[in-house]
Amino acid sequence: MEQYINRKATAHIRVVDEQGNALKSAAFQAELTKHDFLFGCGAFDALPLTNEKKGDAFYEERMHKWLKLYNFGTMFFYWGAYEEQENAPAYESRMNASRYLKERGKTVKGHPLCWHTLCADWLMKYDNKTILDKQLERIHREVTAFAGVIDMWDVINEVVIMPAFDKYDNGITRICREYGRVNLVKEVFAAARAANPKAVLLINDFNLSDRYVRLIADCLEAGVQIDAIGLQTHQHQGYMGTEKLGEIIERFAGFGLPLHFTENTLVSGHIMPSHIVDLNDYQIPEWPTTIEGERRQAEEMEDMYRFLFANPLVEAITGWDFTDGAWLGAPSGVLRTDNSEKPSYHMLQDLIHREWHTSEKIHTDENGMAVLTGFKGTYTLTGEKACGTFQLGQEGDCITVTCLPSK
Repeated sequence: MEQYINRKATAHIRVVDEQGNALKSAAFQAELTKHDFLFGCGAFDALPLTNEKKGDAFYEERMHKWLKLYNFGTMFFYWGAYEEQENAPAYESRMNASRYLKERGKTVKGHPLCWHTLCADWLMKYDNKTILDKQLERIHREVTAFAGVIDMWDVINEVVIMPAFDKYDNGITRICREYGRVNLVKEVFAAARAANPKAVLLINDFNLSDRYVRLIADCLEAGVQIDAIGLQTHQHQGYMGTEKLGEIIERFAGFGLPLHFTENTLVSGHIMPSHIVDLNDYQIPEWPTTIEGERRQAEEMEDMYRFLFANPLVEAITGWDFTDGAWLGAPSGVLRTDNSEKPSYHMLQDLIHREWHTSEKIHTDENGMAVLTGFKGTYTLTGEKACGTFQLGQEGDCITVTCLPSK
């Protein structure tokens, strides 16, 4: 059986004109324009380009390369940076960047709505009940304001460690301790769901142990409607390999929920020492990329993407850093800091846009019918004098495509 058969579908396509008449014995080119599978990356670089660096050639080049590769971007809403001063959110900058991606056909996810790290310092002047109220108001404000542009959110981030987090005092850890993890998850998910009932809502964590499994089980039992499970794999200390990735998938498979590998990094320089417990504690002046490291990164990334794309439970893979030096100064991007492309960039281009791409000629019969097998996603259908679009989804679908005259 073909390895990626679960990512494909065979459909019967009926091609008609504007009046519904079958376009008989005609040739068409079916071209996949956007995968259903979410191939993503952090979209931080869209922020300067659409705001203070608008028109800057360096960022134009960078985002041009981003857009060529991915169909899915994570936009950052860390509360402490998004709303440094109370009641003064950076709405315009995030909306400019998110619309830029949306208008170019990309799916955008907001990250995160609730997190103890990078939290708003001004929350600390309030009592816990008020902090919770402020958190729920923030969720309602963001999810409502961005609906239609951002319809996917990491609702709450790293809950496993949240009540025990002791690096510094913060409002979210305070309310998590008082109200409990499950109650907090229930409150924030309910607020996001009420603000945008159509949104895809995720819980997200780096702790992929049984503790996360138990937390999700407790949340589901409490009635929390989780749409997908976010799994972080920041592999600064070395590639975990497909065996461990398989164990992670198996650990969360029982919930029957889609799995999103939300934050993934593989470095192309030296590997972070294994004795470091918190990755954030590894702060060094320089962490350069190397020729050998770039070769290793591309090989490991290809191994990981092939393994995850083949698994039907996985719906999304997001590389966290597009360029080197973005987080912790690590060489974890697919571009170097000067925008030049690393081997990992070319590898992903080859996988996503060539090997995992569908471009097929189809011919309609005397009833205007044709059969197409291809990767699931959005397609254009182009003929000599007409073109249309359609969605290739479930196996055995019967799809009618209305082709309009070409301009």
